[in-house]
Amino acid sequence: MAALVSSAILSLRLLALTGLLMAPIGAVAYSKATSGGIGKHGAGLVLFVTLQRQAMS
Repeated sequence: MAALVSSAILSLRLLALTGLLMAPIGAVAYSKATSGGIGKHGAGLVLFVTLQRQAMS
């Protein structure tokens, strides 16, 4: 019984560690997959072009 509990605790620790390491990668992948942020049309395009021009000068 003690071996089963010890094994379960180890498995939960590994699951938590894996979740902590994979969560940022998943968040980046999700943000790339969705079309969040300022779009490249209308006011978003004007802002993008303005920031690009300022970065070049």
